[in-house]
Amino acid sequence: MSLIILLNIVVNSILLITPVINNKNINQQMKRIVIFASGSGTNAENLITFFQNRDNASVIQVLTNNPYAKVLDRCKKLKVSALSFNRTAFTKTDDVLNILKASQPDLIVLAGFLWKFPENILNAFPNKVINIHPALLPKYGGKGMYGMNVHEAVVANNETETGITIHYVNEHYDDGAIIFQTKCDVNASNSAEDVAAKIHELEMEHFPKIVEEILSQQNPNPKIK
Repeated sequence: MSLIILLNIVVNSILLITPVINNKNINQQMKRIVIFASGSGTNAENLITFFQNRDNASVIQVLTNNPYAKVLDRCKKLKVSALSFNRTAFTKTDDVLNILKASQPDLIVLAGFLWKFPENILNAFPNKVINIHPALLPKYGGKGMYGMNVHEAVVANNETETGITIHYVNEHYDDGAIIFQTKCDVNASNSAEDVAAKIHELEMEHFPKIVEEILSQQNPNPKIK
């Protein structure tokens, strides 16, 4: 049985409250995924469970900027190592970067992570950080455009379609090269909640498959779709 340990780690006077759960033994040939999430963690859980049934990759760790995020509970249930960090650890020091260097991920996946990613991490992991956005970028991207904010704007502007975008992350919000997009219809009768449900279905279906496809590429720059 995995041992659950609660650690309070002080790094450069920064408190990281870290629920750590021993991961399953990971084959050295398997690709290593680290997820960043800020909230409920449905996409994170979907990725974790998808790769639990694969022998080519595994989610080895989840990091969150929210110590109360439900994603931490999901990680505990799924026996995946997880930790939370504050803004100073993320943007003012190399604390989070050093955690990633220790984890040695082949891919960093942002799954509902709300903070702008710092350049020190992007520079250390070039072409290895991707994000999923709940709209067809470049529409409805940028600071503050996440979750229901996006869906409400889609409905308010009488859009007839929306979708998801999976893209590389750069120093700007929602600005990196697009890897994958797929669409769904928006009907005149649809509420923002209806749109959110459609987007959720697209995320659940496509996100793990695209992550797996990226990892399967020998070239660190998978073909852009």
